[in-house]
Amino acid sequence: MKVVLLFLGKTADDYARQALRVYQERLSHYLNLEVVELPDLKAAKSLSEAQVKAREAEAILEWVKPENQVVLLDERGLEQSSEEFARWMQKKMNSGLRSLVFVVGGPYGFDQSVYTAVKERLSLSRMTFSHQMVRVFFVEQLYRAMTILHGEPYHHA
Repeated sequence: MKVVLLFLGKTADDYARQALRVYQERLSHYLNLEVVELPDLKAAKSLSEAQVKAREAEAILEWVKPENQVVLLDERGLEQSSEEFARWMQKKMNSGLRSLVFVVGGPYGFDQSVYTAVKERLSLSRMTFSHQMVRVFFVEQLYRAMTILHGEPYHHA
C-alpha cells in the first residue's frame, strides 16, 4: 500500500521541511510514502475564503478515485491515541488498499464538496495547529504508528 501525504501549498517553514525530511527517511523503512505539495493558489489574497476553499477543493477532489482511499485531517475527525492509530493503520494495510491519501487542508479548512466526497476524517487534537505544524505532527505520528506495529522502542522513548 502506498501512503500519500497531500498538502495544500508548499511547506514554507525551514523547521517543518527539515522534520518532514527526517521522518520521510525513517518511514521509508516501513512504507512506500509520497509527499505531494499542491501548488499555492495564484492571487489567493484577492479571493474570498469561499473562493479559496472551492479552488482547493478542485485539486483535492482529483485524488478521490476508486484506487485511493482519502482521509481528511480535520478538527472534527476521529480522535485516537497513538496505539489506536497504529491499529487503524494496520487494518488499512491489511485491507488490500492500493493508496491511502491523507489530506492536510489550507488555512480555511475544507470546502463542503470535499466533506461530501470524503467521509473519513482523523483529528490530531481538539486544539488548533498551524498547517505547517500539522504536517510535522502527522508524519511523526505515522512514524510512531509504524514503530508500534513493529514492536520497536521509539514509542516509549
